[in-house]
Amino acid sequence: MGAESVPRRELVTGRPPAEDHAVPRPPAVPEPRPDAPETDATVSLLMHRQMRAALLATTLLAVPIGLLPLLLRLLPSATGAPHVPLAVWLLLGVAPYPALLAIGAWYVRRAERNETEPARPSPVESP
Repeated sequence: MGAESVPRRELVTGRPPAEDHAVPRPPAVPEPRPDAPETDATVSLLMHRQMRAALLATTLLAVPIGLLPLLLRLLPSATGAPHVPLAVWLLLGVAPYPALLAIGAWYVRRAERNETEPARPSPVESP
């Protein structure tokens, strides 16, 4: 058996050097989409609508959760009993979740509607 040729080992630390100095290509320009906003005013209007929906959703979530300590304070305390009243469990463990789901679903529908409907100012937004 003869000596077989073993490929030479190479240490790869980056891109291999370019063998030919090709002319750099300009970056590809994306084609305009028909549903994409064309003007700065349209983008600004969309941003204002999305911000309004986000602030409303945040307020609808923050106010009831912020009022939970007051509601818990109004409930009769269980000072003498070793167990927590059922109303506290319902208020903390059950009540917030349907509200979270409903507000989240509303926000997603509103955000999608803001992006898909034509850019016309609503009656509140018109000057």
